[in-house]
Amino acid sequence: MTEGTTSAAAEGADTLTRLEQEGEIAADYLEGLLDIADLDGDIDMDVEADRASVSIISDTGSRDLQKLVGRDGEVLEALQELTRLAVHRETGDRSRLMLDIAGYRAKKRAELSELGAKAVAEAKSSGEPVKLDPMTPFERKVVHDAVKAAGLRSESEGEEPQRFVVVLPA
Repeated sequence: MTEGTTSAAAEGADTLTRLEQEGEIAADYLEGLLDIADLDGDIDMDVEADRASVSIISDTGSRDLQKLVGRDGEVLEALQELTRLAVHRETGDRSRLMLDIAGYRAKKRAELSELGAKAVAEAKSSGEPVKLDPMTPFERKVVHDAVKAAGLRSESEGEEPQRFVVVLPA
């Protein structure tokens, strides 16, 4: 192995260790929150796409956990930010941690990928840019990824909270 390969491997291991630590801190924070709210849920941690990923799941049904998702994921977004702040407080580093509760983000990701595929088909058939409704940063990222996977380009336009995706024809 060359010196550059060794340092790249070490850097990758350091990144994985750091992301696993973020997940542990987030899990501890969220377990405390579940205790305070008297809600049942299991914490699942992973590292996906160079970020820590933490999910709260429930065997007893996700009805109680829906309170933590809120309307259109608003409570989930707020909890994600609070969890990121808890990680930042412990590590001193900004976190890109992704939180999912009761499979909300996983379901939303599938819906948004389908929306991106439909917009790609429309842009290809019409030859015109396709403008989508305003979305959160998470939602826009999923759509951008779906458009890229289909071989087209997309851009975000507008100002928050009215920022939206435009799918560009080939």
